Amino acid sequence: MFSFKEKQHIASEVEKLLLSMNHPEMPKEKPRFTLYVNGKELWSWADIKPNWTFDIDNPPESKPFNEIARDLLK
Repeated sequence: MFSFKEKQHIASEVEKLLLSMNHPEMPKEKPRFTLYVNGKELWSWADIKPNWTFDIDNPPESKPFNEIARDLLK
């Protein structure tokens, strides 16, 4: 559903929010989470995980449609 850059941005914001809560059960850095987002169609969804969980030189495979979906569906 989201482009790779959009997923990176969402993951970064979620990580900042989690760490800012300073909860005693949370790690002080690199929180682990999985955010599953349902779109309005059955085939429209996204799994978002922390940016630090993948190798920046070998990022997860992006889906070509997700990279252009925003322009196509306007």
